[in-house]
Amino acid sequence: MNNLTLFLPCAAGVEGFLADEVHGLTGLAGDDLLTVRAGVRVHTDWAGALRLNLHSRLAQRVLIELAHGPYRDESDLYALASSVAWEEWFTPRQSFRIELTAQHSPLKSLNFATLRIKDGVADRFRQGSGVRPSIDTHAPDVRLHAHLTPDTATLYIDTSGEPLFKRGWRQDKGDAPLKETLAAAMLAASGWWQPATRTVQDVPLYDPCCGSGTIVIEAAQIKLGLLAGGQRRFGFENLRPFDRTTWNAMKAEEARPQAQGEGGVQSIDVFGSDVAHRMVDFAQRNAERAGVAHAVQLRGGDALQRMPPSAQPGIILMNPPYGERIAAAGVAGQGREAFQSGTLARARAGEDGTQAGADIDAGDDFFRQLSAHWKSHYAGWTAWLLTPDLKLPGRLRLKESRRVPMWNGPIECRLFRFDLTARSQPQPQPSSR
Repeated sequence: MNNLTLFLPCAAGVEGFLADEVHGLTGLAGDDLLTVRAGVRVHTDWAGALRLNLHSRLAQRVLIELAHGPYRDESDLYALASSVAWEEWFTPRQSFRIELTAQHSPLKSLNFATLRIKDGVADRFRQGSGVRPSIDTHAPDVRLHAHLTPDTATLYIDTSGEPLFKRGWRQDKGDAPLKETLAAAMLAASGWWQPATRTVQDVPLYDPCCGSGTIVIEAAQIKLGLLAGGQRRFGFENLRPFDRTTWNAMKAEEARPQAQGEGGVQSIDVFGSDVAHRMVDFAQRNAERAGVAHAVQLRGGDALQRMPPSAQPGIILMNPPYGERIAAAGVAGQGREAFQSGTLARARAGEDGTQAGADIDAGDDFFRQLSAHWKSHYAGWTAWLLTPDLKLPGRLRLKESRRVPMWNGPIECRLFRFDLTARSQPQPQPSSR
């Protein structure tokens, strides 16, 4: 277990940040750490795989590559799967499942391809011990992954189990919550967090539409040095190389910065607010479970009315509302029931009897007011907004200074940066006399 090849998948656009994080955690570079499409490849040992699971905030999983080779049809996939010494990783008394992904594979049925890989694994056990392991598609003991390109197949064993964005503290959540891995990527892209050095900027961080608290909790955990996976279990705990005593010792050693961080908080500079007090309650309970309630300040309030949470300018980082979520963020004078799919449908037409103004884009209204509020009260702050709306700068009537491509699941987004300045004052007109 001293010469393993790992693949750490991540969201598209996050590869460079993940490579920086892995380098900071392991010291690996060069051929031992390669940035590839939608992830990084790492050459390390079993202990390194465990440590990456425990610490990584950007990886979706930690996969160990066990086989790679060409294929032309499903029989080649069967042969590749049956050639792997699966018995070194788990026993026939454990259940497993296959998760297959493909990029331009010529095979007609990916379901049949998955079946043939499963047969190759099961027959390997039957030939060796006379017992075939069972399949469990819902809660397997072991997860195997296969990826097909047009002409090659790669087989992995999953050391993470549940995806790594499931940190273990989130129980209260709203609709479509932001994944913790994406929140961490936003923190890295904004420059507030430096994954390579595992340090943060000494400036306030504020999410005015915090929802259940993903961004602020992730930020507070990073600042305190808490372990990303310190409150969850992992798939590698079901694998044969796993040793509980060694793992407990690693966790105890790696958790030392946590104790130092909690005792060293002098002042709070991570802030969140939300117009929905129910969501603020969710965020508060999540922060308590995450061990950061003492390090964040959470308040209720309309994003269009909240004043800066600190005298020192800092960073605004938010996943702004869109569609029906705009109502939840707060638009002065308008209720949630007024919004329908991002459009404020006026109940009546204009006074002249026409439909002029009957349909007003609630997004334009919200962002126009938000921009005016920021110009009046947030001069010197830097705002970073993640959105699928490429026209957001126009809606805000602000010029972005940077745009970072990111993907929120299947949704292509941009993380826009806006450098906020004070609203310009009208110049006095010269006297005509």
